[in-house]
Amino acid sequence: MKLKITVHGVAYEVDVEVLDAGNGAMQHYSSPLPPMPSDTGPAAVAPATSGPLPMAAGPVMPVGSTGGVASPIAGTVLELRCKPGDQVSKGQDLLIIEAMKMETAIAAPSAGTVKAVLVAAGDNVRESQTLVEFD
Repeated sequence: MKLKITVHGVAYEVDVEVLDAGNGAMQHYSSPLPPMPSDTGPAAVAPATSGPLPMAAGPVMPVGSTGGVASPIAGTVLELRCKPGDQVSKGQDLLIIEAMKMETAIAAPSAGTVKAVLVAAGDNVRESQTLVEFD
């Protein structure tokens, strides 16, 4: 069966094989998919892939528009590991976010001085929300 899955605004077509656990026979589900856009402009949808998507070689923390670090996920701030005025090195943990019972360390993308910490322990944060600003 073919499915269309959208991840962060990018649509992918995937083939899925569903096996009935009771007798080992394959079940077929049929649902029409909307046609994929053929636009090749900047907003074009990525083509379907036949293999797994590549993963980043480590944690990638997006930099916010204010020269800070944005949250890669929605979750709850568990622990702050920096404060305004701290000198941090590249890769140093700035805070810990919990999402779906998993803890994620948010690291500094580069060395610098912490200008402001915009969240506190216990705060709920959304994806792409700026957490820490740098000078």
